[in-house]
Amino acid sequence: MKDLKMYINGKFVESRSGKWIDVLNPSTEEVTSRQPEGTVEDVEEAIDAAVQAQKAWEKVPAVERAVYLKKMAEGIRKNFDKFQEILVREQGKTQALAATEVGVTAEYFDYMASFARHIEGEIIQSDNRGETMLLAKVPCGVAAGILPWNFPFFLIARKAAAALIAGCSIVLKPSQLTPENCCEFCKIVDESGLPAGLFNVVTGKGSVVGHAMASSPKIGIVSLTGSVEAGVKIMEAAAPNITKVSLELGGKAPAIVCADADLELAAQAILDSRIGNTGQICNQAERVYVDKRVKKEFTDIVLKKFQAVKVGDPAVVKDADMGPLVEKRALDSVTAKVENAIKQGAKVLCGAHRIGDKGYFYAPTVLDCCTQDMDIIHEETFGPVLPLVEFDGIDQAIEWANDTEYGLASSVFTKDLDTAARVCRELKFGETYINRFHFEAIQGFHAGVKKSGIGGADGKHGLEEYLNTHVIYFQTHY
Repeated sequence: MKDLKMYINGKFVESRSGKWIDVLNPSTEEVTSRQPEGTVEDVEEAIDAAVQAQKAWEKVPAVERAVYLKKMAEGIRKNFDKFQEILVREQGKTQALAATEVGVTAEYFDYMASFARHIEGEIIQSDNRGETMLLAKVPCGVAAGILPWNFPFFLIARKAAAALIAGCSIVLKPSQLTPENCCEFCKIVDESGLPAGLFNVVTGKGSVVGHAMASSPKIGIVSLTGSVEAGVKIMEAAAPNITKVSLELGGKAPAIVCADADLELAAQAILDSRIGNTGQICNQAERVYVDKRVKKEFTDIVLKKFQAVKVGDPAVVKDADMGPLVEKRALDSVTAKVENAIKQGAKVLCGAHRIGDKGYFYAPTVLDCCTQDMDIIHEETFGPVLPLVEFDGIDQAIEWANDTEYGLASSVFTKDLDTAARVCRELKFGETYINRFHFEAIQGFHAGVKKSGIGGADGKHGLEEYLNTHVIYFQTHY
């Protein structure tokens, strides 16, 4: 078993509490490491270090900041196999998805480094003679990043790379379910020569560490990726200081399969969207609306694909399509939601049961005969479960798709340009995918509406989350 360390002001440290939190392998339920149980005092020390370091960092030209990001990308690539193994072990990712996550994380640091010469302001026309109005983009100070467990390594880059290139310092809290990858990454940060205090990691409980970060008056922005419940708590903690928040929360993405769709393409894209990371991705298709004219044909295709999914411990079954859910609570939650759907009238076509008695494995599940009023259509499942709903007419499909408190992602499968254009105009979501799988690009802007969040990440708009505006009125007299 490995003892992990926090990283504060350029030093690897344990917590003042002297307490530890175990980390389990979700495939075996064995303890693989333990993390320091961080305290409020640990957080305050990290924030104070970040405040001091940021004062000098914002004066460093962005092209010089970018050098450190490139070193971090290089460090990730040199340790590729190590990070892949950690993700497989502590989060239950398949070998293929873990490799993708490690690769994209390195790419993200390089991508954000490329913005060094593209942080731009504006010149605004003045109403006064002899006056120039300038709008500058300036770093918002210290960023607090609260990481999820589903893409724990990539989210380090999504938050820290953007913050650092913008001229901010950052304090991160990894999920207590998946802290090892972040603690290991601190070694790469340390080796990069990044000045002490700019990158800090405090492990522990969200109720303690996360709350202390969000409630600190010294924080310029709190960026959270997590549940709606966690988002509400962060907003409450940040509210007294009117601290800016950027929240990526839950989702209940609809996929609309039209009668003219390429059904093989749609079925494969939706399968990938339901078993990818064992269904634990916030913008994956969580409910599928199928035109009644092709309902049986589509169901037959998708059912065969679900029945062929290979499930197993990714550390042992190297070519597994799907691993375990992340923890017992997740297994219990998915089990309860499927059982409730069956009570409400859903028909099980495959799955709907735990696999084995060790590890948090749940069988890929297809539920037919679902209706719009069922809980499984409205509550986020976050597991490998596909509920099918038959629709009659695109008006009905759009209405049902929008009937949700979430608004992150959506998709439509059709060969008709007019239908695709109309659906995109009328769906109330931050993202819509047309004839493709549910997954965002790093140069886009990953953002939701309604209870799916505030603000967003990726691309130039994601970078600007870490920037404030400073308008300068430059009056000359001549």
